[in-house]
Order: sequence, then C-alpha cells, then structure tokens
Amino acid sequence: MTFAATILTLYPEMFPGPLRTSLAGRALEEQKWSCDTIQIRDFATDKHRTVDDTPAGGGAGMVLKADVLGAAVDHAIARQPKTPILAMTPRGKPITQERIREIASGPGVILLCGRFEGFDERLFEARPEIEQVSLADVVLSGGEPAALAILDACIRLLPGVMGAASSGTEESFEDGLLEYPQYTRPAEWEGRTIPEVLRSGDHAKIAAWRKARAEDDTRLRRPDLWDRHGGDPVQPASGVQREKKETDQ
Repeated sequence: MTFAATILTLYPEMFPGPLRTSLAGRALEEQKWSCDTIQIRDFATDKHRTVDDTPAGGGAGMVLKADVLGAAVDHAIARQPKTPILAMTPRGKPITQERIREIASGPGVILLCGRFEGFDERLFEARPEIEQVSLADVVLSGGEPAALAILDACIRLLPGVMGAASSGTEESFEDGLLEYPQYTRPAEWEGRTIPEVLRSGDHAKIAAWRKARAEDDTRLRRPDLWDRHGGDPVQPASGVQREKKETDQ
C-alpha cells in the first residue's frame, strides 16, 4: 500500500523538495509513498484569487480566509477520506513520535500549511477533524518546512524504507527517552576514547550502559520527558555513579 501525502499550500513548488533525495527520494521512486499538492489559491472565488484579509480587530499582517481554506480542506478530504489532516501552526500541540508512528501506519496524511498571521479560527471550529500541530516552540515563515519535517518522520518508518528495522525503534522518543550516545571508529580521537564498555563485547553490559545513559541524558537535558517517563528528578537515573572518564567522552 502506498502512503499518500497531500499538502495544501500556497507554494506547491516546495514539494517534495528535499524529500526527493536520500531515503525518502528512493522510497518515492519505489512508490512506497506519493506526494500530491493542492494549491489553496485555486479555491478563492474572486478575480484576484484572494486567500487572505486583514485581522478582525486590527493588528499587523494578514489572516488566511476561512471560506477559502474550508473549500480546499473539503476537496482534500473528499479525495482522501478517513485520512488524518494536520494543520501546521505554532498554536498547535507539539507533535510526538508516537503520533508520527500512528500516522505512518495508516493510508497517508493531509497537511495544511499556514502563512502570514495564520488561520481564521472558524476553520477549526467548523472542521474539528483538523489536528493543529507544531514542531516546537518556534515560529517559521510558513507551514511548509514543518510539513516537510513531519513527512520525513513518517516516510522513514514505512516498511522497507530503512535498511534495519531496529533503526526505527532504538532511537530518541520511542520509549519516552532520548537515545543513548553513539560512537564509531577511530577508537581514539583528539585524546578521547570510546567508552571501554562499548568495546568489551559484553552485550548485557552494553545494553545496561546504554539504558543508563539514555535515562541520565533525558533527566538532565529534557526534564519534561523524564517527568512523563516517571523518573526521579533528583537522583541519577542509572542509580549508580558513572566513572568520570566515561562522562568525559
């Protein structure tokens, strides 16, 4: 089954963009996923094809019109019924790896890209099936870069896209933690060596070290994730003190 991606945008030329290369590009050639765009401006009804207007109540910038967006969204849903539709907006709920995995396991996704000051709120009141999502606490010039990132996150999880199946599970956020740190040759670089445990060949010790590092790094770098994971915010997650030599690597 081909994962069908449809993007509603004022700049269809931005797609598939960087997703034409590397793993996603090869998967596109192999028809593991498809990319279709819908020009929002095509649903404007005036001779100037107007898609935005000034904010009600005053203020800077322009707001995308609910009537134009509603028609574009309805068209996309008619083409892909029972497909999740996500609106890219900094006012949205931060998307998670869990949600990405859910989307990637389905038939596809519809992505609505905002511009200017954003969307007329009545769109979401009238179309409650639209999920408002964001990538992080940042504001972009438009929703297209966020849509590309979400698509990339989905595509890499499609069957047969990544070489090793475990590549999609042994990584950050999959178990509520950040991924453990990675190393590779040379064994020594600028006086720094790969931790001895990773060169020991003892798979049980390696697994325990990786789990401890994942827990500790999550606790220190992302206390919000660690709190949701249910860890102790004070004590080292591993319950043991790692040697200074290892922490310096």
